[in-house]
Amino acid sequence: MEHIKSCHCLTRQSKNETIIIEGPLSSEQLRQYAFHEDLTAFRPAAKQFEAIQDIADFPEGRLIVARTDDTIIGYVTYLYADPLERWSTFQMEDLIVLGAIEVIPDYRGAKIGSGLLEVSMMDEFMENYIVISTEYYWHWDLDKTNLSVWQYRKIMEKMMSAGGLSPSPTDDPEIISHPANCLMVRIGKNVPAASIEQFDKLRFLQRHQYRSMRGGF
Repeated sequence: MEHIKSCHCLTRQSKNETIIIEGPLSSEQLRQYAFHEDLTAFRPAAKQFEAIQDIADFPEGRLIVARTDDTIIGYVTYLYADPLERWSTFQMEDLIVLGAIEVIPDYRGAKIGSGLLEVSMMDEFMENYIVISTEYYWHWDLDKTNLSVWQYRKIMEKMMSAGGLSPSPTDDPEIISHPANCLMVRIGKNVPAASIEQFDKLRFLQRHQYRSMRGGF
């Protein structure tokens, strides 16, 4: 499958300045900017900047950023599932994962996260993908936001809806281990019925494997 990437852009106003949200960008384009030191949700900022540059150059990888004139203050990544994860079981070429989304604390509340998702889906080629995001409450920044797990879940769902993702049932053990966890899904309009059927099996993999062991009964 050829992965086509078309760059798009929008702006947000925050703190009397214009935030530019654009992508997908290549690693060469990313290196034109500084990476804010507060982007540390997943690893130290310098290491994370290296990681997202790698993702940007994967054939399927997509990197959307939010920036001031010269500093990246937020980003979202898309890539194939890790080979060790459940979601890579069938090696679906038209299934990609929203791997990470992060905005520095100073700009939270300015709808930067929803803007990142909006720009992501402006690319018509995204209609060829099933996009998923696995949401686990233990990854949420509950301490700094002073929100309950359910308040955070509500905000997260609203943000994801800006990109057309909505909650979808699954029997994934990690997700069903807590009622606040969820699988968020967007199925592009060009995704074939065969891929949707295969994805349904993937969402309920334990049930599918159990039936296979019992000969389909």
